Amino acid sequence: MRYPLVSFPRQKNMFFLRSFMILFLSCITFKINLCFPSIPSSLKTLSIDGHFNFEDVHHAAKDFGNRYSFLPLAVLHPKSVSDIAATVKHVWQMGPRSELTVAARGHGHSLHGQAQAHRGVVINMKSLQGPKMQVHAGNFPYVDVSGGELWINVLRESLKHGLAPKSWTDYLHLTVGGTLSNAGISGQAFRHGPQISNVLQLEVVTGKGEVVNCSEKQNSDLFYSVLGGLGQFGIITRARISLEPAPEMVKWMRVLYTDFATFARDQEKLISGETTFDYIEGFVIINRTGLLNNWRSSFNPQDPVQASQFKSDGKTLFCLELAKYFNPEETAVVNQEIRSSLSRLNHIASTLFISEIPYIEFLDRVHISEIKLRSKGLWEVPHPWLNLLIPSSKIHSFAQGVFGNILTDTSNGPILIYPVNKSKWDNRTSVAIPEEDVFYLVAFLSSAVPSSTGSDGLDHILIQNNRILEFCEIARLQVKQYLPHYSTQGEWQSHFGPKWEVFVQRKSTYDPLAILAPGQRIFQKAIAYT
Repeated sequence: MRYPLVSFPRQKNMFFLRSFMILFLSCITFKINLCFPSIPSSLKTLSIDGHFNFEDVHHAAKDFGNRYSFLPLAVLHPKSVSDIAATVKHVWQMGPRSELTVAARGHGHSLHGQAQAHRGVVINMKSLQGPKMQVHAGNFPYVDVSGGELWINVLRESLKHGLAPKSWTDYLHLTVGGTLSNAGISGQAFRHGPQISNVLQLEVVTGKGEVVNCSEKQNSDLFYSVLGGLGQFGIITRARISLEPAPEMVKWMRVLYTDFATFARDQEKLISGETTFDYIEGFVIINRTGLLNNWRSSFNPQDPVQASQFKSDGKTLFCLELAKYFNPEETAVVNQEIRSSLSRLNHIASTLFISEIPYIEFLDRVHISEIKLRSKGLWEVPHPWLNLLIPSSKIHSFAQGVFGNILTDTSNGPILIYPVNKSKWDNRTSVAIPEEDVFYLVAFLSSAVPSSTGSDGLDHILIQNNRILEFCEIARLQVKQYLPHYSTQGEWQSHFGPKWEVFVQRKSTYDPLAILAPGQRIFQKAIAYT
């Protein structure tokens, strides 16, 4: 159901003025003061349970993207939600004359400085101490968890009760509040939707410092604003996540294709209706790089069939990645279901790769590779990632233009590509997605060699990303960025499309001074009205 658009002329004059001022002031370029302003004395004396750090702040100016670095004035290490609320409320009460902003930082996995606050306050969400994680069993199981908790810990705790969340990201060492502020997508999204479609309730600190509980039935506008809201309307301090019975094991499979049309047709066939598989993704292989493995997984096939005899002849290949969850006593039935489902696919004969691993190892597969890369000093490098959501009707044009022309020789990291069903997404949330019933996530997860000036260097990858975006625009593919990054308000307005007016209205309601999440660069802090 589409969320009803707000008719601005019908709103009260004051609301319209506030909305207009946010938009107007966001378009103004402020000259950056290269000298840090003094730390407000009131911030130093603010009564909280945790503490501020005004000196050791450099870590808060770094993130996974490793391309942007903006030093804050202070880092808050909260012990309670009231610490966060008191800090935000204090900045709110300082009014429009103060330039202080506030950013919530989870595990630091942002790509473009989104969790940074230049000359502001960064909140270290991982230090948030609140009620212990609580798993509730029953007919409709759920877990109550802190917004600063890592998903891997949510998994471990819920597994103690034989339960697990339904929808995931590929990498679990991210905070709950961080992924819910975006969407949270992985191979389960075709069935369960993104993580934001599996949230029952939230506790949020708004841009006014108010602590609000919200759900579909209570303060619902704030609830849907915050989900996928890029941190613009509130800081998620607690979440209630829907759970399901957890399996013990996973059959993990990969099959190969040389023809993109066949690959895409099989993917869309699998996500329609009730499929046997619980996880469906895919990726692109250029010049056979990562035929079986890449940095984002620990795939180790036990039965590679005739892989050693398979020759790609330098062609671009497309790999369909599937997983089936099961318990040991179900092995025979599951094997039969898998054989039946695979028989209906049109992959290259004799390119079936199968691995069988515990459920938790499958979900935490990227972290295993992270450990290896960290040991080699290859993790903390620039990551100029580009994530796109592409309508199904445009995916063939995209593949032909990008995989056939722009990316012809090499890739600097995994290239994911898989479809999801729009019906599993709630249009009342803030996230912007394509209009079609089926759309694809295409993710270029590049890593740059810091000292390189070649094809694996940062400049080359950024130019390549821009070429992809320019192609999408010229070809009118109607793509949306996932984990979006734009530099102008016009681009943001185009990104949100018909949701833009509602987005601005919500900003005016919940964060009228534009205090929160300045690193997204959507709104400048409104400093010219009271």
